[in-house]
Amino acid sequence: MYNLNSFTIMLRTIHRYVGRSRTYNFRTARNLSSTLNYDIEKYDVTIVGGGIVGLATARELLLRNPDLKLCLLEKEHQLSIHQTGHNSGVIHAGIYYKPGTLKAKLCVEGLKMLYDFCDEHRVPYKKCGKLIVATEAEEIPRLDNLYARALENGCTVSIVEGKDIQTFEPHCRGLKAIHSPNTGIVDYALVARTYGKEFEKKGGTIKLAYQVEDFKQSSDADYPVAIIGNHDYQQVHSRYVITCGGLYSDRLATISGCDSIPKIVPFRGEYLVLKPEMSHLARGNIYPVPNPALPFLGFHFTPRMNGDVWLGPNALLAFKREGYNFFDFDVKDSYEAATFRGLRKLVMKHIGAGLGELSRAASMRLQVKKLQRFIPELRVEDVQRGPAGVRAQALDTDGNLVDDFIFDSGSGQLSQRMLHVRNAPSPAATSSLAIAKMVVDESKRRFLL
Repeated sequence: MYNLNSFTIMLRTIHRYVGRSRTYNFRTARNLSSTLNYDIEKYDVTIVGGGIVGLATARELLLRNPDLKLCLLEKEHQLSIHQTGHNSGVIHAGIYYKPGTLKAKLCVEGLKMLYDFCDEHRVPYKKCGKLIVATEAEEIPRLDNLYARALENGCTVSIVEGKDIQTFEPHCRGLKAIHSPNTGIVDYALVARTYGKEFEKKGGTIKLAYQVEDFKQSSDADYPVAIIGNHDYQQVHSRYVITCGGLYSDRLATISGCDSIPKIVPFRGEYLVLKPEMSHLARGNIYPVPNPALPFLGFHFTPRMNGDVWLGPNALLAFKREGYNFFDFDVKDSYEAATFRGLRKLVMKHIGAGLGELSRAASMRLQVKKLQRFIPELRVEDVQRGPAGVRAQALDTDGNLVDDFIFDSGSGQLSQRMLHVRNAPSPAATSSLAIAKMVVDESKRRFLL
């Protein structure tokens, strides 16, 4: 009797000897597999997506249901290398979000849960704090409104007058600020991998390099969902499936009959980095007062766990869903974005801001000018180009940013077996443990687990 691992080893051995032959491919392997008796692995629940939300969900599901046989599938050879691995690392306090919304509730709850998890599992973090700084008189009413919102959300915050700002940030200047002592920084990729280690330690299975291509009805009534990978030998059967696909959440959802809207549009955020000898310019996070007319928070100073200080990010349309470099391009991703009415409407709403982002992307001097509002002594010579991340932004057909969580199941035979997390907006990393509780609650309601 062959199990799947031994069968895979056999295929690789065959490939080693006949791989140079143009007539051998994985279609041959599929035909060969049909003549052999090997076991297809079967699970009670399979989670698709090895980012921080998928891993937190897998962990939470197993903690509540230790007798279930669970599997997590990740398309890359490592966990959490995309949105999670390119995250700025900020542990948000919940200041920005409209009171009463899920984003506000989950962020405040998730902050505490994350710090407790890091303490328990010895994941290093720093509570370096955060200042949201008004540098112009017209920003002060917005800052005051933000302070009232933060208090309503249950955040620990205080008002700092201009003369006292340098008590927290000696190089920063401003008229007034909000101080958030509980804002911190952490390596979210390490957090996510720690979720994964706990999941495996408690009996869960993680399969890497498993890119899900399709969901089909299997012939096994007890495990009716066949999850097909992009290699012919990759197939597992499951009673239920939860997808947490991040940048590909819309595509995974449409496989099982969900509507294509909201659509994921990728936005790349590029950072500058303070040169090491200038990292003393910022002790903690320094943020502008957000402009409510714009969809992003603006340029800010973000310290990192390794001692770096990131500056930015900008927000540019990416021409590839995993396009971390300026010239990365994918035909399918670009065509989908260009032909999507919602993106065209978004661009027209914010065309002035978009042109400004393009200008700053081409000029470090223009980016530094934005940051000098807070730290006047910052110079172009003090910075260098840094990394970039890609944000999975969900859009509707009217060009509105979808700002809340969306669950979907699709239609057809498999719909009662599927749960798609179609949108887990920022601050999803901070809120990951609280989001996981919500996802597992929803799966319990739908699947009667």
